Amino acid sequence: MDNILRFERDFPGAQVIRLERNYRSTEHILAAASGLIAANKGRLGKTLWTEEQGGQKVQVRGVWDGEAESRLIAEEIERWKKGSNRTDPRRYREAAVLVRASFQMRAFEERFVLLQIPYTVIGGPRFFERAEIRDAHAYLRLVQSEDDDLAFERIVNTPKRGIGDTTVQKLLQIARDRGVSASVAAREIVRTDEITPRTRTALSNFLRDMDRWRSLKDAQGHARLTETILEESGYTDVLRLDKGPTSQTRLENLKELVQSMGAFESLEAYLEHVSLVMDLDRESGGDSVQIMTLHAAKGLEFPLVFLPGWEEGVFPSQRSMDESGEKGLEEERRLAYVGLTRAREEARVSFAANRQVYGRWTSQLPSRFVDELPIANVEAASETGYYGGGPGMQQAGSRWDEERTYGAGYESPGWRRAQARGYAGGPHGRTQVIEGEGKLVAVSEPSAEGAYKRGDRVFHQKFGYGKVIAVEGNKLTVSFDKAGEKKVIDSFVERG
Repeated sequence: MDNILRFERDFPGAQVIRLERNYRSTEHILAAASGLIAANKGRLGKTLWTEEQGGQKVQVRGVWDGEAESRLIAEEIERWKKGSNRTDPRRYREAAVLVRASFQMRAFEERFVLLQIPYTVIGGPRFFERAEIRDAHAYLRLVQSEDDDLAFERIVNTPKRGIGDTTVQKLLQIARDRGVSASVAAREIVRTDEITPRTRTALSNFLRDMDRWRSLKDAQGHARLTETILEESGYTDVLRLDKGPTSQTRLENLKELVQSMGAFESLEAYLEHVSLVMDLDRESGGDSVQIMTLHAAKGLEFPLVFLPGWEEGVFPSQRSMDESGEKGLEEERRLAYVGLTRAREEARVSFAANRQVYGRWTSQLPSRFVDELPIANVEAASETGYYGGGPGMQQAGSRWDEERTYGAGYESPGWRRAQARGYAGGPHGRTQVIEGEGKLVAVSEPSAEGAYKRGDRVFHQKFGYGKVIAVEGNKLTVSFDKAGEKKVIDSFVERG
């Protein structure tokens, strides 16, 4: 990008020709994308236009949780496909789900499997086929059954423990010759001098760890057990210390794996589910919904595009902003621009008010990119009434009134779990719309009057540290050190 911005300075007198005609998207999609990218300072600037006038406005939907989001998108794909005419039938491959990070794919893959919607992951393996997920599953399968030789072979030296391939092959040969499992053969060989003392110690430690994890299976619960195994085995430490470009993504995938396990009653039920998903016949004759990251989507186009997970910290990525500041934020905004302009006819953005992280509910703020979408080109609605304010969301004001509460007329397994955890009115009680003057406003029950005053330092879980610059009842205007100026309810911050 810097090369483009420096071009006129590096080559004085060069003529700049802006390629502004777009042959792909409709008028509303281009206008929404142009309004979004206008917030970037580091750009030469151009105004896209198209002969495809009108078309559908960009749809923005707020849902209760990630499960509701995946269900919404799957149902809309089915409804969209069934709505086609016989002379020009719509195909699954004409719809795409574009995510910011690969860990977001799991929820959609599982939903599509459940509804038998064919899908293809572009640019990488499916979630359950990723190496780190297979490794975690191998540990769990070996905890569940000591006789699982495939699982044993996969993780006996993963991460590296000093148990080489020669030792592993010797173990497997002994197991075959004696008609026992590899684990039993390993217990026998560590009592002999057939392997070196160093390897014998490493193998003994591994067997001892497996026995300890089996003893924790019923006491800890399968999600917590998976965390314990990944930490105590050194698997996550290896990824944390790895400076490679994929290590952070692999860690995020493992976090997503752990949180997804909470939906199952037991380890047995979870592993049975994984087996069914992996064994499913995915032959779709080339007609399947396309799932990919926004980076992989560059240069592609689809009639229908879904853009889920537009939440602060997810998109824009918190890691990108932490590492590169304003420059990282502008690169994230370019990705959002790319995502919107992949759509030829329909673009649908969604965000969730809550996400489950390690089995705990966390409240999410809609992405600032939602707030930056021009109101004239957006139709917005929310099932939760959780957020208001901002040009992109004010259009839904008549639907987000003071009578709306969390879950009004809404029922889902995610909602029922939230109720069971004490979130019957949402994490912060009744909700109402607060006009945000172009800023995102999170809504909750008012807290004690006068809790903060101008000049106070505060901390927000998503936006970090900042200073209060205005107070209006329980509504604070805060200038955050990294995220800029935002309006928030005082119950969402603490003294910094």
